[in-house]
Amino acid sequence: MIRSLSSTTFLLSMFLPSLSLAEEASTWLDKIEFSGTAKTEWSVETNEGENQKLETVIQPEFKMDVSSDTSLTAIFRLRGDAKDNFEPGSRGQNSSSPASRRLLLGDNVDAEVREFYLDMYVGDSSLRLGKQQVVWGQADGLKVLDVVNPQSYREFILDDFDDSRIPLWMLNAEITIDDDSSLQLLWMPDTTYNDLPENDATYAFTSPLLVPQAASGFNVSLKEVDKPTNLVTDSDFGARYSTFYKGWDITLNYLYHYNDNPVLYRQIAGSTVTISPKYERTHLFGGTLSNAFDDFILRTELGYSTNSYFVSHDASDLDGIEEVGELSYVIGLDYSGITDTFLSAQIFQSIITEDLANVTRDQVENTVTFLAERTFANESWKIETLFLHSLNDNDGLVRPKISHELTSDIDIWASADVFYGTSTGLYGQYGKNDRISIGFEWGF
Repeated sequence: MIRSLSSTTFLLSMFLPSLSLAEEASTWLDKIEFSGTAKTEWSVETNEGENQKLETVIQPEFKMDVSSDTSLTAIFRLRGDAKDNFEPGSRGQNSSSPASRRLLLGDNVDAEVREFYLDMYVGDSSLRLGKQQVVWGQADGLKVLDVVNPQSYREFILDDFDDSRIPLWMLNAEITIDDDSSLQLLWMPDTTYNDLPENDATYAFTSPLLVPQAASGFNVSLKEVDKPTNLVTDSDFGARYSTFYKGWDITLNYLYHYNDNPVLYRQIAGSTVTISPKYERTHLFGGTLSNAFDDFILRTELGYSTNSYFVSHDASDLDGIEEVGELSYVIGLDYSGITDTFLSAQIFQSIITEDLANVTRDQVENTVTFLAERTFANESWKIETLFLHSLNDNDGLVRPKISHELTSDIDIWASADVFYGTSTGLYGQYGKNDRISIGFEWGF
């Protein structure tokens, strides 16, 4: 009997802590909020009827309150494309830091930690630490200040910015100054830059505005990119002051960072042209200003980069690059005075600070955009069209789309992407890539 009691006591002493741990684990699991999306999109090129894209993206999201003033968010992405046209063959990730690279699960499937950050609150101020996106600016379809995070150009600019923007590991502090003002401070040790398409990809860059053009009879040798790697000395830093004054939302922005596209320095020796890509630093100063006037919203955004780099077509130029300052701004006007309708127009202008006859772009570049949206049937149907047009190169992009909220959890859509203009233009270079797409998204 004594042995039996001893055995029972021993078993209970082993089992009860396990029960306690199980209850604690159950309590932690109860704190986790799970959601996500599953999206499939099929695109067909209208030029020859070829399938361009058959992609499925599953993106689960987990949120957990660690304490009363601390929370954890984790977002993952599993993506597969049966056609493998955007990153054909081997998919190099040389532009990404080791901590931000995707896990390649074959030629056309990858997985990644999309975002992973800890939010901590101290009074009215907050600190976000981890992999995240930071959105600056107010422009639609074009970027002036929204350059904190690099971007994937696997589908040129056709992907939503939330999907094409590449999250970075960073420290993001929001400090409340008073009821109307705050200061954001950023430290980004993540040396990840724009993900540019390879030469054999569907949306590879071919325009002379972006890529040096070798003369006939010359051989081209491409060196490995000179990429920053030091987590401390190669970090990016940013600050943004935001305030509300007499109806105006105002921000003042500063970013010390590497240009997210490498500069393609060129050397000519005999009949060989050697391209030496290298990332270069710049200071970005800027700000935004917006206000509502009845049914109108006026938006302005301005940025000045101290060092921008442009391709030179002068063969006597020793490195094939001109370094100069660049001023860019957007003025936008939104109108919502018609029931169930939204209209938005923008003018974007980029000005290089010197008149350089040898560069492949004009000193002043002008682009206009127009967006029209209308909803029907209690907002369950939506029709929209986005129009981008370069006044300098007379090329552009038209993007009509119709979408329907089939249920509260399922959206379906059909869209088109139509490029026009000559092959030398930013948009016209993709004149053979016109496509129509259908897709659906399920939120869970």
